[in-house]
Amino acid sequence: MSTSYPLPEVTLDEIKHLVSQRALDGETVLLNMGPQHPSTHGVLRLLLELDGETIVRCVPEIGFLHTGIEKNMEAKTYLKAEVMTDRLDYLNTVGNNLAYCIAVEKMTGLEVPPRAQAIRVILAELQRLASHLVWLGTSALDVAAMSVFLYAFREREDILDILEMVSGQRMMTTFIRPGGLWQDVPVEFEETVRKNILGVFPRRIDEYEALLTKNPLFLDRTMGIGKISAEEALQWGMTGASLRASGPDWDLRKKKPYSGYEQYDFEVPTATEGDVYARYLVRIREMRQSLKIIEQALNSMPLGPVKSNDHKFIPPPRSEIGTSIESLIHHFKLWTEGFAVPKGSIYSAVESPRGELGVFIESDGSSKPYRVHWRTPSYNNLEALPVISEGLLIADLVAVIGSIDIVLGDVDR
Repeated sequence: MSTSYPLPEVTLDEIKHLVSQRALDGETVLLNMGPQHPSTHGVLRLLLELDGETIVRCVPEIGFLHTGIEKNMEAKTYLKAEVMTDRLDYLNTVGNNLAYCIAVEKMTGLEVPPRAQAIRVILAELQRLASHLVWLGTSALDVAAMSVFLYAFREREDILDILEMVSGQRMMTTFIRPGGLWQDVPVEFEETVRKNILGVFPRRIDEYEALLTKNPLFLDRTMGIGKISAEEALQWGMTGASLRASGPDWDLRKKKPYSGYEQYDFEVPTATEGDVYARYLVRIREMRQSLKIIEQALNSMPLGPVKSNDHKFIPPPRSEIGTSIESLIHHFKLWTEGFAVPKGSIYSAVESPRGELGVFIESDGSSKPYRVHWRTPSYNNLEALPVISEGLLIADLVAVIGSIDIVLGDVDR
């Protein structure tokens, strides 16, 4: 026997500061879009004020997916806290690990071996491709292009298979660790990436473009829709492709290189129109640049270790631990209680598939972070939705949400 519970009633007085006077006078209609609407790409509620089908005002409401990840990380050691980062943006798990590990490495002075840096770049770009494939498939599905959805998810499987090969997990890998990697990649890694990714994806991206880029129906649903200027995008703190589609070429891989990105030759795609179609074109071009980076990293990937040899912070292999009681006790504590990080604070950021992903960590000198705070791109990009959507039709709002590529786990952390 099922029991239904009445939803709490919201009076007009409680939301009058969010809507126009016309809504208070009954001239416009208030409509809830979500929190379970399929085109919101997560559990998001949008309060829409409508004049017919035209959007007068759009008010996002978040918090339905809140996980408390930041506070949970503060209750764990630095090593154990990393598993929480996978659950932030669940389409950029490798990138989340990378941002966190770089911050810890800066605080402890850990140096990452060159081979580990190259593998980090390869995995981060593979993750970017996988994320863009989910964006491409789902946003195309929002405007009724079902074939692209099926093809994009087919190609994503090849990337997830590679992540499983190196880490044992398809998504929540925690493969990147402070000081390097969990372990070296298997011997078949390079051949698999060259064959299944570099040998296949250029042709697949051509197929996506053949289906969408000059498709009259797709152009009608995207060109001139959801425009935002460069000035407005910067004022709202937008980053990633959503910003670059309006003109600025801000990409942390170029502006503030990390993990050796300064060694690689690649371009930062931009556009000036700032509409749904421009955001589509920028991400498609970014996928081609990711392939270019992966190939260069494979060609230059050196041999050598994949972990720092600083055993104050990085546990050595069990075979290298001495047999003395003091050595055994020291490394047992290192494995179980974690390592103490010097007092101080750091902010470190990387370029995620959605924009600037930054983490602030404050240390009190113990083995657990005193404060952890994430600057996630989806949150800032979503903030600009009221500006982008004003004056559009409801059907256009569906395309706009897909084009800014939000992940609600990235927002409700």
